[in-house]
Amino acid sequence: MRSDTITVRTGGEPTVHDLTGDCERFVADEEDGLLHVFVPHATAGVAILETGAGSDDDLLRLLDDLLPRDDRWRHRHGSPGHGRDHVLPALVAPSITVPVLGGRLQLGTWQSICLVDTNVDNAERTVRLSFLAG
Repeated sequence: MRSDTITVRTGGEPTVHDLTGDCERFVADEEDGLLHVFVPHATAGVAILETGAGSDDDLLRLLDDLLPRDDRWRHRHGSPGHGRDHVLPALVAPSITVPVLGGRLQLGTWQSICLVDTNVDNAERTVRLSFLAG
């Protein structure tokens, strides 16, 4: 298995950050196998979705509806409503696996691999990319 990390600056607001280009570069010299993308953070996740057509904004809006940034959360350190960020990985998993054939991700036409980060208290994220040859 080959593994490496990248650092993503997400800024101070909830974001969906497209990782597809980073993932494509990571597997470009490989043959067949599996790409595993993992975010080792308690307040972020990884999703496959269409970006650029509004789905990324729709996802953030849905998360705001499902997980309001208010005082209902028992986990209370950080900015107001930060407890909701710790619930996010239960809905947006911290990892995904994508097939790779001939060094190419086997994503659908409109699919992108994205980091989903609603934590405004942590502006930098680590993402681990791992390739397991088949």
